[in-house]
Amino acid sequence: MSDVLHRFAAALLAACAFTVPATAEPLPVADAVFADHSREEITLGRLLYYDPILSGNRTVSCATCHHPRFGTSDGLSLGLGDGGTGLGPGRRIDPENPPEQRIPRNSPAMFNLGAEEFIRFFHDGRLESDPSRASGLRTPLGADMEQGFASALAAQAMFPVLSPDEMAGHYSENDVAQAVRQGRLTGPGGAWSILTDRVAAIPEYRARFTDVIGSRPIAFADIANVIAAFVAFEWRADDSPFDAFLRGEAGLPVPAMRGLRLFYGAAGCATCHSGQFQTDHDFHAIAMPQLGPGKAARFESHARDVGRMRVTGDPTDAYRFRTPSLRNVVHTAPYGHSGAFATLEAVLRHHFDPVASLMGFDPAQAVLPVGDLAGDAAQPTPDRAEIAAANTLAPSRLTEAELADLIAFLDALTDPRSLAGRLGIPATVPSGLPVDQ
Repeated sequence: MSDVLHRFAAALLAACAFTVPATAEPLPVADAVFADHSREEITLGRLLYYDPILSGNRTVSCATCHHPRFGTSDGLSLGLGDGGTGLGPGRRIDPENPPEQRIPRNSPAMFNLGAEEFIRFFHDGRLESDPSRASGLRTPLGADMEQGFASALAAQAMFPVLSPDEMAGHYSENDVAQAVRQGRLTGPGGAWSILTDRVAAIPEYRARFTDVIGSRPIAFADIANVIAAFVAFEWRADDSPFDAFLRGEAGLPVPAMRGLRLFYGAAGCATCHSGQFQTDHDFHAIAMPQLGPGKAARFESHARDVGRMRVTGDPTDAYRFRTPSLRNVVHTAPYGHSGAFATLEAVLRHHFDPVASLMGFDPAQAVLPVGDLAGDAAQPTPDRAEIAAANTLAPSRLTEAELADLIAFLDALTDPRSLAGRLGIPATVPSGLPVDQ
C-alpha cells in the first residue's frame, strides 16, 4: 500500500510541476532556429577566435574580452584591449604600452547569437541586418562595407579589429593601427586586407580554409564567417531548466516558479525581456548610470554615451540601449552598457526605481582593470539629469522575498553546457601565439 501511495504522490507532484501558471504575459515557446554549420567551419573558427593574430600587435584575441571563464565576457565593467595584460578582473594596464582609454562599453555575452532572431548587434544596434543594402547589412562603414558576410553576427565579429582600444592598437604601433588611423579599413591595403594576408600566410590556416572554401584566395569575410560559425555552435544556450519546463520535460523549483510568475506578471520584466531568450531586441532608456570615457569620437571631449541616438540621430532615442538577453545572466556580471552594476541583485534593484538608483549611484562598485589612465572618468558623468529625464521605466515595489524569487528564476535560465562551451579552449593555435586560458 505504501508503494501505491508513493507512486500516486510522485505522479501528483509531477503533474503540479508541469502546470503552466497563469501570467499577465504569455510564456514563450522554445522554438529558436539556429543555422547549421560544418565541422570544418566550426573548428577553424575556434582557432581564429582564440588566436591573437587578428589584433594589430598580436596580443589580443576575441577571447580576451569574450572568455568562457567569465561567462563569455571579461568580468569587468569596462575592459582593456590593446595595452592590457592578464585576463578578466586581473587584467591590468601594460606600463610599457598603456592604452589611450578604457573600452567605452561593457563586453556583452555571446550566448545564442547564432539564433536567427539575433539580427542587431552592439549596445546601440549600430550593426544590423538590412536586406535593402548590397551587403545585406547596415554598418558604421556604410557604402564601404564589403560583401560576403554570411550574417550580421559574422560582420559584428570583425569590427573590434578596427578599434584602436580593442584590437587594432594605437597610432603607428603596427600596420593595422596605421591603416585604421588613415581611414583605410576595407579594400586592398586596408586593415581587413592586412589581417587576411596574415592569416593566409600561415600554412595550417590556408589548408583549413581550403577544406571550407576551396582553393580560391581567402577573403576577410571568410574569416568572419567561420568565427561566427564557431560562436553559434559553441555558445548555443537553449537547454536550461526553463527550456525543459517550456518543453514539458521537467518542472521548476518552487522559488523559481514563483519568480517566473513575477517575471511574466506583476514585475513586468517580460515587457522588454520577451521571447525564448528574454529580449525584444529593442532599445529602452532605463536611467542606466554612465561610467568611463563614453562613446565619443577622438576629437570630442565629453564622456557621455547617448546610446541609440548616436546611430539614428533621433533625440527620442537618447540614452536608449539594446535589451540584453538574460540567458546565463547569473554568470555574466557586471551589468549595464557601462557595467555600472557589479551584481545581479544590484541591477535588479535599479530596475525597481531607476531614477533614484541613478542619482544615488556609487561608482565604487564598478569592477575595473588595475591601473589609472590619464583623464579617466571613474565618476558618473554630469549628464545624470538628462539620463533621468529620458527614463521610461516606472518604479515598482517588490519585497525582499520577491527579489529572491526573481533571482531563482533567472538562475533557471542557466544552460550549464553552454557556459564551458562545447569544444573548449584550444591548447595552441596555428600562429604559435599565446592562447588566453
